[in-house]
Amino acid sequence: MTAPGPRLRRCVVVGGSGAVGSMFLQLLRVTADELCAVDTSPPRTGAADEETTWLIADVTTLDPGGEAARAIAAANLVLFAVPEPVALAAAGPITALMRPGAVLVDTLSVKSRLIAELANCPDGTEQVSINPMFAPSLGIAGRTVAAVVLREGPGVTTFLNLIEEWGGRLLRLSPDQHDRITAVTQALTHATVLGFGFALCEAPVDIGQLTAAAPPPHTTLLSLLARMAGGAPEVYWDIQSANPHAAQARDSLATALRQLADLVAGGQEQDLAAAFDRIRNFLGPELAHYQTRCERVFAALQDTPTQDGGSAPTAPDGSTDPVTCDERKWCAP
Repeated sequence: MTAPGPRLRRCVVVGGSGAVGSMFLQLLRVTADELCAVDTSPPRTGAADEETTWLIADVTTLDPGGEAARAIAAANLVLFAVPEPVALAAAGPITALMRPGAVLVDTLSVKSRLIAELANCPDGTEQVSINPMFAPSLGIAGRTVAAVVLREGPGVTTFLNLIEEWGGRLLRLSPDQHDRITAVTQALTHATVLGFGFALCEAPVDIGQLTAAAPPPHTTLLSLLARMAGGAPEVYWDIQSANPHAAQARDSLATALRQLADLVAGGQEQDLAAAFDRIRNFLGPELAHYQTRCERVFAALQDTPTQDGGSAPTAPDGSTDPVTCDERKWCAP
């Protein structure tokens, strides 16, 4: 078992008004003696509490003598839950304020550009770049948190231990491994769903017809599309534009669709069977696992009437509450 590091007594969450920042504020409340949130916006309804100091400030233009700067200078841990442009602009000023041995954590979906920026920052801080691979509304317990350690130290060890104590599943990656994996798990996945949505917009059917006729696979895709459409476009823009491997992922998707079209136009049924064999070989020992998961998803797709006469998918617990996309989560699910 990893030996515990020093206690992270004073913690500052930059971007505390967003869902990611709010999640980490809640998690850190049980371990920090002093907890501070810094944001340009006030806290969400119900997010503020007497134990958290809330400071309204722009970290890209900090007043060196202001409250936010003093809180950052005194902190053992500073966690960025902000968009990439803010993180890039604030990295230098923030690390210049931080005390030696303090831990800087970011939650960006793409690591390469921030890592390049941090390379020019003072050497005194420990640094770890994480990526919660889930929407904060789902909670951290049992979910994966990718972690890229940039500058090791006892404080980083303590923070990563905390993630595991909170129930998170740590996946340690190098910066390049992270960006290559998220280009597939996020950029490729989102491109697939958005491409499906673009095609639907040109289809000679309306949503009422689709809802009435849709079998479970189509309903699942509609649900994914609706979840993304309910989010902030800038989240998905960042994932598609900032990841250096995202363009290759989109090109691979376009090539694969053309291959399918060519196969159907000029091939034989056995050619498609061969393609299925290739997919099954890729999935390998995980094939049965994902088949079972799909069965569970489809079993949960029971419809209940909505007020307008349509239908709403029912969750396994019977609720019909929509799952909203985090408008400030820069690692969209």
